[in-house]
Amino acid sequence: MTDGLVQGCLRKMAVEPGSTQAQPVSYQLRAGEHRIDLNARLGSPLKLSWSGAIACTHCGRATKKSFAQGYCYPCFKRLAQCDTCIMKPETCHYYQGTCRDPAWAEQHCFQPHIVYLANSSGLKVGITRKTQMPTRWLDQGAIQALPIIEVDTRQQSGFVEMLFKEHVGDRTNWRAMLKGEVAELDLKAERDRLMAATASGLGQLKSEHGEDAIRELDGQHHAFHYPVAAFPRKIVSHNFDKQPEVSGILQGIKGQYLMLDTGVINLRKFTGYEVSVA
Repeated sequence: MTDGLVQGCLRKMAVEPGSTQAQPVSYQLRAGEHRIDLNARLGSPLKLSWSGAIACTHCGRATKKSFAQGYCYPCFKRLAQCDTCIMKPETCHYYQGTCRDPAWAEQHCFQPHIVYLANSSGLKVGITRKTQMPTRWLDQGAIQALPIIEVDTRQQSGFVEMLFKEHVGDRTNWRAMLKGEVAELDLKAERDRLMAATASGLGQLKSEHGEDAIRELDGQHHAFHYPVAAFPRKIVSHNFDKQPEVSGILQGIKGQYLMLDTGVINLRKFTGYEVSVA
C-alpha cells in the first residue's frame, strides 16, 4: 500500500480467493502502477477523485467516452474481444472467415471453457475460460459456485449455456448481491435437476461435436466470503460521470463494487478513468 495520495487509470480490482469469514476474498485497487490493499482500508475513509481524463486500456489513446468498460471507440469497433460474439459465444463467426483477429481467438476462444452454476443473487448459469476460475465468480460477487461441464471451445460453451438458459437465468441482480440477501443453495442438487432437464439437448450437442468435446464434471463446490463489515440497506449508486468525487467510509467490497457509507460504485465500469485515491 502507498501512503497518501496515488493517481492513475483504474483497472479491474485484483482479487484473491479467501476460504473463511476470517480470511475473506482479498482485494487490491489498481490505479495505474499503484496497488492499494482495500481489505486493510475497511472501516476507514476512502476518497476517489476523477480528473476528467479517460485512457483506452488497449492503445492508451485519450477518449471522451469509455466503451465496453475501458476501450476507445476505434478499439471497440476493431478488437475481437469487443465483438458481439464475446457476449453471445454461440454466434462465433471464426469459421466463416470474418473473425476480427483470428490469432486472438485461437489464444482465447479455442481453449477449454467451463459451464458453471453460481449463486450471487440466486441461481444462475455462466461460462468462463478454465483459467479464469475462480476470478470470474469473485468478480460477480458469487458466494457459491460449481463447475458442471467442460468443453473445448468458447462457442461450444455458448451452445451448452443456451440449453441451461431455458431453465435458469444467466444474470446477477447486483442490488440483491450487494444487500447480502442471498440464501445458500444446494448447487449439486440444482446441477442434477438441470442435467436431467437438458439431457436430450446435451446428447444432440455431443453427437454434433463429439462425445469427448462436451464433458460432464463432478466438480468441487466453491464457497466465498467477502470483506463486508456492513451491507447497505438502500442502494445508492455513485457515478464519476455525474459526480467526479466519491468519498465515504469503506464498509465492504464485493464483486467489483466498493460499498461506502455514502453509496456503492462499480469500479470495473470506470476502467480507464484517471483517478486520485486518498
